[in-house]
Parts: sequence; structure tokens; C-alpha cells
Amino acid sequence: MLFMVIEKYPGDSLVKVGERFRKEGRLMPEGVEYVDSWMDLPGTRCFQLMEASRIELIQEWTKNWDDLVEFEIIPVLTSVEFWAKAPLR
Repeated sequence: MLFMVIEKYPGDSLVKVGERFRKEGRLMPEGVEYVDSWMDLPGTRCFQLMEASRIELIQEWTKNWDDLVEFEIIPVLTSVEFWAKAPLR
């Protein structure tokens, strides 16, 4: 399954996130795969596309960062997958 994970960095947490990331990496549990990510221009949010067999693995990963980051986790499909499953009206 694919998940769009939106990270929000309150206060000065972006600096701390960068320091932890450079020191420890993404801190992902086995079974979670990083696909790609994008930052907004002000550097206040990151949009990460992640893959895992179930949402609990993503939640396990976010626990490693939730002292610094606010998360929104959205299960997503590729457009091709969506339209293959979409009912025709």
C-alpha cells in the first residue's frame, strides 16, 4: 500500500529534524519503504510517499519522530490503480 505522509514542523523543530536525520537516518522499521518526498517552499511541510503492507508499520515509523513532527497519514492509490477500480457512472 502507498501512503502520503504529510509532515508539519512546528516552531524550530525543522532544525532538530535535520540534525536527527543526518545523524540517524529515516529510522524506518523493516517493512516500510521510502518512495520519494517533496518540501514546500517555506520548509514548513514535507510530503513523503511511503510504501508498507499496512498502516501500523507507518505509525510505528512516525513514533520515532512525533516528538518533533506532526503527521497526517493518507492511504493513496496511483491514478492508474484508482481509475482501474473506479465505477463507471
